[in-house]
Amino acid sequence: MQAPEQNHEQQQEQQGVVEPAVGQAAGQATEPAAQPGYVILEKDRVNLADPVARAAGVRPGMKRGGVLTLAPEVRLLERDPAREDAALRETGIALMRFSPDVALLDEATVLVEVGASLRLFGGLLALCRQAKSMLATLGFTARVSAAPTGQGAWLLARYGAGRRARRVLKLGTLERALASLPLFAVPEAQPFEDWFTGLGCTTIADLRRLPRAGLQRRCGEHLLDSLDRAFGNAPEIFDWLELPPSFAARIELPDRIEHAEGALFVAHRLIVQLCGWLCAKQLATTGITLLLEHERGRQAIEPTPLVIALGEATWRDTHLLRLVREQLARIELGAPMIALRLEASRVQPAAPVSDSLFTEPGGSPEDHARLIELLVARLGPDNVLRAVPDADHRPEVANRWLPVGSTTKAAALPPGLPRPVWLLAKPLQLLMRQDRPFYGSMLKIVSPGERIEAGWFDGQLVTRDYFVAQANDQSCYWIYFERVSSRDADSPSRCFLHGLFG
Repeated sequence: MQAPEQNHEQQQEQQGVVEPAVGQAAGQATEPAAQPGYVILEKDRVNLADPVARAAGVRPGMKRGGVLTLAPEVRLLERDPAREDAALRETGIALMRFSPDVALLDEATVLVEVGASLRLFGGLLALCRQAKSMLATLGFTARVSAAPTGQGAWLLARYGAGRRARRVLKLGTLERALASLPLFAVPEAQPFEDWFTGLGCTTIADLRRLPRAGLQRRCGEHLLDSLDRAFGNAPEIFDWLELPPSFAARIELPDRIEHAEGALFVAHRLIVQLCGWLCAKQLATTGITLLLEHERGRQAIEPTPLVIALGEATWRDTHLLRLVREQLARIELGAPMIALRLEASRVQPAAPVSDSLFTEPGGSPEDHARLIELLVARLGPDNVLRAVPDADHRPEVANRWLPVGSTTKAAALPPGLPRPVWLLAKPLQLLMRQDRPFYGSMLKIVSPGERIEAGWFDGQLVTRDYFVAQANDQSCYWIYFERVSSRDADSPSRCFLHGLFG
């Protein structure tokens, strides 16, 4: 919407640069049009036919009997408006990853306001390629167009000849592109077909050359309003798609599937919808639940849950799909699947993208978290472990291994005391020369002593004095001397190497 004080020329220029929209005019959503041997019927008449059926002579409006006579091998399907509406809504939610402003229009059309998103997604052509790729993931084909106005984008998607002619950014280019379209591309002009034919009008350019006052008296104001909106001379008002506060989506499978991996395509469709919902809400998820539904009714079986917990919140479909793929590969189904349901069990506000100029060496914390999540999904939660300090002063038993996703609190390390990175599995006894430990060279004590006496409670008593020792090459080692009792005062003190510092 433009500011009231702007004149008409300023308004046109700003709309051309700032407010382009992408419109998609797709075929019926009941079945992809690319599948051969299908005919869609509505009220026992052909509504849509695929290329194989058309090659056999099937045409829109033909009755069922005529279709069976010309092409008895094709599959006849009844049009399902409810499924088409659901598919259109799913498509709109998925496209919200490009913009939160999405409108669902007639004739299987989705309108997306992408004026503020062009630079983010690499320009108009890159954005259109990503949109078509996403629609292919959902199982649909589409004609993608772009124009400074929503009505203009819809007309180009329906009737534009050539990919380049369907994607324009400026109002001047749009005016030339729309002028050559057939007159009856405008729905409001179709009831007056005979009258316009008698006047010799065949294109939108011919229609616009007619006197406006006469057109309004003859055809009403709706025709002129439609043209003004298409050419950017009148404001457009859309009912933007509203999203629910929580995400849950379900898709029925076309047939019973006995292997979990066979549901990956449908799971991908659900994940794409989830990521569109997350982007529109500016949220990220830390946990999703995929329910594999089985038989219902008298022989009902409880759904098989597939719970995925994430260490780092994400809104990217590629990472979620990899985790789901790994989980599905490890599941053995007890019964065939008939449907899939995806729920976002935990969400939180999305963190802003890092504004660091240089990439972090070794990857960012998010990269590390994604790697851990992938390993957990592939190997199982009990096979990816992390070291956790334990409440024991003896170094060899002061550590335990827990699953990486465990929430068990670790014991606090002794403050201010040196601990080596590498602890030997078994202490190595060192030679003593001139009452000094020897390991490649004479070792020099460079730290105060740390006395450890523990283990009397489990019969593994140790009495040691630990030091940091330094060799001639400046390498540092963690050594200890065994403490001897007064009764063994004549016995020589033994020294052991227990750890190495990095």
